[in-house]
Amino acid sequence: MVITETADVEVVGEAGTGTEAVRLAAELRPDVVVMDIRMPGMDGIEATRLVTAGGGPTRVVVLTTFDEDAHVYAALHAGASGFLVKDMALDDILGAVRVVAAGDALIAPSVTRRLIGAFVGARPPQWGPDPAAGPVPGPAAVERRLAAITGREREILTLVGRGLSNTEIAAELVLSIATVKTYMTRLLAKLDARDRVQLVILAYEAGLVSVSG
Repeated sequence: MVITETADVEVVGEAGTGTEAVRLAAELRPDVVVMDIRMPGMDGIEATRLVTAGGGPTRVVVLTTFDEDAHVYAALHAGASGFLVKDMALDDILGAVRVVAAGDALIAPSVTRRLIGAFVGARPPQWGPDPAAGPVPGPAAVERRLAAITGREREILTLVGRGLSNTEIAAELVLSIATVKTYMTRLLAKLDARDRVQLVILAYEAGLVSVSG
């Protein structure tokens, strides 16, 4: 209802299940899908993976209740470009849809802190989110990894860790969005990070940001 009443955003379809969401996304090719995780039948994680798998123009914003959902990482790794919680202000949700539609990725600062908190609390201190991967590298090992990046790249990594979008980083550092995207590509490559979430975790492990913000 809120999106429908917004002048610059048009609702082109609505789905009640993950399966229906995948079908409608393929048929309608919307700019953005606002995806719930908990749905009957196919859940939002699998639906997100299928919607984004083809490399088409449709981007996914996941909207869920963070504290009750253990699948946050899976949803983001499935290809979601944004992650929002249902208790966010409606204006913030609409803003996130616009940011993602413009080709940016968004994890709100409050969500970033919760994301890091979940990472920290999910395992004993010496272990990462995947026990099979072994202990988390100590500060010295993480710092060696960060030695490959420049001072500006470290600055941008810190802002990513704080939850800023590319657009917000550009404004903060007085750079063009294209320049920020170039820096992001370099960071992902230099740090061998799969996605923005891994950059957030690296920023935390390096002490660039903390759970408290």
